Amino acid sequence: MVEETKQRLTETARRLFAEKGYESTSVADILKDAGANSGSLYHFFSTKQDLLLEVLRGYRDGIGPMLLAPAWKGVADPIERVFALLAAYRRMLAATDCTYGCPIGSLALELHEPDPPVRKLLSVNFDAWVEAVEGCYVDAGHRLPDDVDRHGLAVFTLTTMEGAVMLARTKRTLASFDQAVGSLRDYVMRLEKQARQERKSR
Repeated sequence: MVEETKQRLTETARRLFAEKGYESTSVADILKDAGANSGSLYHFFSTKQDLLLEVLRGYRDGIGPMLLAPAWKGVADPIERVFALLAAYRRMLAATDCTYGCPIGSLALELHEPDPPVRKLLSVNFDAWVEAVEGCYVDAGHRLPDDVDRHGLAVFTLTTMEGAVMLARTKRTLASFDQAVGSLRDYVMRLEKQARQERKSR
């Protein structure tokens, strides 16, 4: 029962932070939506920021089961896995009339000067995303040129996704998202073509 209350508070905070933003979500909002009293919240979390840290730890630990596994189900090709992941964000945008925002990206933009523990967990979440995508590019092997920085390409993919989501939310259209992802795919295809040409010339 105690752990259920903690989980309910955390899940409620995660949803409200994503919908309204961290600053615009009050402790009273969380208590009301969670159906809990202040004593229950402060039993687990000394401050609202402590609750935010728990939410960020949940995102960190859940990237595999909550994001990667559903996006990659049935997708074996490593490069297609990258674009399957981006397609998952597109589906979330489409399902919300382009109001969805990457929760980590939204928090990072909202909290201009986050306290060190918050900034560290935001960074860890971004790093986990980049690591997963980098793994796809590494698994692509010789399909990409040997001198391509796989980590840099994964960071570029993350910034493309975050920027594309931001534009889609601002313009309330998927057109900008599709254009950004299309340009990324074109770039990756050019890298694949370059790799094929280099193998033939050896």
